[in-house]
Amino acid sequence: MKGIILAGGNGTRLYPTTIVVNKHLLPIYDKPMIYYPLSVLMLAGITEILIISGPGHCDQFRALLGDGSKLGISISYAEQTKPRGLADAFILGKDFIGDDSVTLHLGDNIFFGNLLIDTIRRGIQENTGATTFAYRVSNPSQFGVVEFDSTGRAKSIEEKPQKPKSSWAVTGIYIYDNEVVKIAETVKPSARGEIEITSINNAYLEQGRLSVQKLSRGIAWLDTGTPADLQSAGQFIATIEQRQALRAGCPEEVALRQGYVSVTEFAGLLETMPKSDYRDYLAEQLAIFVEGA
Repeated sequence: MKGIILAGGNGTRLYPTTIVVNKHLLPIYDKPMIYYPLSVLMLAGITEILIISGPGHCDQFRALLGDGSKLGISISYAEQTKPRGLADAFILGKDFIGDDSVTLHLGDNIFFGNLLIDTIRRGIQENTGATTFAYRVSNPSQFGVVEFDSTGRAKSIEEKPQKPKSSWAVTGIYIYDNEVVKIAETVKPSARGEIEITSINNAYLEQGRLSVQKLSRGIAWLDTGTPADLQSAGQFIATIEQRQALRAGCPEEVALRQGYVSVTEFAGLLETMPKSDYRDYLAEQLAIFVEGA
């Protein structure tokens, strides 16, 4: 299983903060936004990851994450010359995906919850075509909306409908088999000139190979596309971390606990970090990990 994080777009809704920095590098409370989807993929057992971003932005991500070796994983980069829709990720990532299946995580979506990783892992293991995840929202017309039949199976998916057929929105994590590349290459651009992810999901739906899993109430899904959304996500993470004394979205901690790096390698990584609360937190987690080993 390969992983793709789509971190493209112009970030126009966050202008002027995105004039000189990609929005996925803006902070969600105490760490860059990109750390959260990266941590989710790593927790799901995915260690080969492609980050797709816009012109001139890949170097910013390289400066932050390098090739992923410090985390015991492999990170590659691809440039999206202009926003062509979410499904363009599979065309740009064709060589990276190769003969594997792939999980796409939108870079500006934040997920949190105790059952989240088990849900994604189960989706990966049981996937027979395409698997997406739905979340009940109060404003479904702003999202891709799933209509379910009486048995709980997906019946239709509409992109930002004026009259939504349900309150279940498609979230920013998608799991596909290898056929997604061929399907993406045949999708025609929509009226807004983009290759829509909904078109891919509908293709699998027509084949009877789309599974839509409803995320439980114990899982939070946050979008970060506007200044208000960015602030809300930061407040949510701050509340969780201050209450639990644990941090969300720390790829270094994930690397240690998943066994992607050894204790020695993790300690060496700490030595490269400046004195900070973040380093202190990781040092505490290392001590706890060693004591529990």
